[in-house]
Amino acid sequence: MLFSPKIRGFFVEKNDHSWMMARVSSLALPFVVEELKEIPLSDVEGLKTASQQLLAGKSQSGYLNAVCGINPPKRLIRRATVEIKRAKEPNYLNEVCVQQLRIEPDKFTLAALNASDGSEFDLNKPAGKEIVICGMPSEDIVSMQDSLLQSSIYPTRIELGTVASLGAAIDYLSTIDNKAPTLLLEIGSESTQSFIIGTNGVETSRPIPYGIDAMIPVVHKKLNLKDEESARKLFLSNTFDFTSMGPELVQRLLKELQSSIGFYEVQTGQSISQLICISLPPKLGWIETAIAGSLGVTAVKVDLVSWLKSHRIALSENASRVGIDSRWFGLFSLMVSYHNPEAANAAPAEKKA
Repeated sequence: MLFSPKIRGFFVEKNDHSWMMARVSSLALPFVVEELKEIPLSDVEGLKTASQQLLAGKSQSGYLNAVCGINPPKRLIRRATVEIKRAKEPNYLNEVCVQQLRIEPDKFTLAALNASDGSEFDLNKPAGKEIVICGMPSEDIVSMQDSLLQSSIYPTRIELGTVASLGAAIDYLSTIDNKAPTLLLEIGSESTQSFIIGTNGVETSRPIPYGIDAMIPVVHKKLNLKDEESARKLFLSNTFDFTSMGPELVQRLLKELQSSIGFYEVQTGQSISQLICISLPPKLGWIETAIAGSLGVTAVKVDLVSWLKSHRIALSENASRVGIDSRWFGLFSLMVSYHNPEAANAAPAEKKA
């Protein structure tokens, strides 16, 4: 059965900190974002309740049929260099994965994109030698699908959220005619996904094995708390202002970022002057401030409302009340269509039983 453009659509993103959810007025552009919800990752019942609230009792199955963006901890988004002359050789890309990315490709579900514009890398007509290989362990796809279904969410399409966010960030900077190389960070619990994006698309990519968890022992020590669990609870609450301690808390991450930036600047002769942190909840917004201040760069104030408007997506008054900031980047990136402005990036043409 074909979907009607008038049928409401749903989008769900699971990032490193929260579930982000939206109901939109249609599955085809232009449309209105009618409602937005944010649910902590640990609130399983809250997620199911939010799904039912978005449905407003209109689904007989009880499932929220949604376009889903997922960000599993072992997700892979890495830039690699290929030899054009060898691109058509059988198993050449597997060789690249083993030698450059140090992974076992047979255990992953992978896709290769052109680093310059995010289009699919064509072995028969390579657009260039720089590509981005993205994917995740195959077993994670199964577990994520099961997790979504258990949460009353039926995925009509699944995207790797970080990839969608990269495309959105590059498009946003282009929309405001900002051509400066930009450091983009996804800071999770155990690690940080670090990218430099610019006029050439994704220019560098690097996973860094430090995230929120690396800051907890510093909080424990500096504030003389009873244990690290107490430090974690305080860190994730809104009851203490960590701004003044920020540079110390992000020190380990900073060293890795400075190394990456220094290498890029030496290789290209270009300077990194700005930063975008996506998915961070407001209570952790000081992390972006601390990193930007320590690196001597400007934190980009993202105007997502204007960007959505440029793609013929509007926000209802109700949706606007949640406070639109960069933590919504990933969810909104699932909605935007770059290549076909007449059709939304929504559900597939045919609904599965």
